[in-house]
Amino acid sequence: MTRCGVTLSTMFDRVEPAPADPILGLTEAFRADDNPNKVNLGVGVFRDDTGVTPALECTKRAEARLLERAAERSYLPITGSPAYGEAVRKLLLRPTHAAIGRTVTAHSPGGTGGLRVAADLIHALQPGTTIWFSTPTWANHPKIFGAAGLECRNYKYYNKAKHGVDFEAMKSDLSAAGPKDVVVFHASCHNPTGFDPSSDQWRELAELRAERGFGVLFDAAYQGLGDGFDEDAAAIRLFAEHDAPMFIASSFSKNFSLYNERVGAISFVGKDRTHADNVFGHLKRSIRHNYSNPPRHGGAVVIEVLGDAELTRLWKSEVSEMRSHLHELRGGLVAALRSSGASRDFSFIGDQKGMFSFTGLTADEVQRLREEFSIYIVNSGRINVAGLNSKNMSYVVSSIKTVVG
Repeated sequence: MTRCGVTLSTMFDRVEPAPADPILGLTEAFRADDNPNKVNLGVGVFRDDTGVTPALECTKRAEARLLERAAERSYLPITGSPAYGEAVRKLLLRPTHAAIGRTVTAHSPGGTGGLRVAADLIHALQPGTTIWFSTPTWANHPKIFGAAGLECRNYKYYNKAKHGVDFEAMKSDLSAAGPKDVVVFHASCHNPTGFDPSSDQWRELAELRAERGFGVLFDAAYQGLGDGFDEDAAAIRLFAEHDAPMFIASSFSKNFSLYNERVGAISFVGKDRTHADNVFGHLKRSIRHNYSNPPRHGGAVVIEVLGDAELTRLWKSEVSEMRSHLHELRGGLVAALRSSGASRDFSFIGDQKGMFSFTGLTADEVQRLREEFSIYIVNSGRINVAGLNSKNMSYVVSSIKTVVG
């Protein structure tokens, strides 16, 4: 078929190579590197001290139980199993939270899928909405919402000179957000900086939201890996105390080590139950027009673990070990850099939380580390702390020392 002189064939003839994803492209370069000392500190997956992404014992036991039972092979409902949604809400909000009765949840393919469903719904209901992201934020955030046709804007967040949250600048920027805007907050373990607002600062932000009337979307990808399950959901629970609507995109990739199962959720907290149910109907339409319904296995594992007291205790214990491992790696990196005689002070890394760290390394320093030492880091200087271990720590530290002096 020809239209306006362009055929399907010539349309594809004009296609130029697409730029590589800044993180996944880094992994491809790492795999092609033949240096036996190479280290990948880019991609955001948890690894133990052997460099392996572990299968948790709780999930292995859950999977064994699932295999023993005859599984229904038909499609799941559009929003997934009701038991899955209930488990997600209880984990995010607590069973006794006042907002749990006015919250609805859909099982999505990963937290990324939840974000895209929310973006599509927001665009469908109010096309002129502006989405606000922290500077910096996860690189995929503006791409997801921009692809849905929404306008993207940034608010200040990180102070490079002070190595921490620039809270006053953050508040000043968000004072310009209004009722037709939605602000994206990282619930905990901010990606990429590793710095979160304090409890008092979260409370000020909740007051600002009430004053300005903007919508809120929490991205909760790391619950349990910062300070603990309750602590990492404290901001969500604080904002949910009020009747202003908000979204929560959550993921079990990190805290269940279910990366390749793509197990996430999008929850909506409404003004009341009727309001939440009305939005839920439109959420179903957005999902139906996208991927129709979610996959079963990963969600079934989560239901099995969170629905059994013994497996839940085991899961929380395993996540606690992961969290402790991350804390130890941070402390070890700071101490080793100090002992190396590096000219730069890296002590601020010890104040960060979660898997990611803004190291303060420049793009030129990152390039040198990649080209001369085969250490792969995102150009912003963000590293995945979990990519370190007892075998590569000294090599990474000595390489950084060489680069920064």
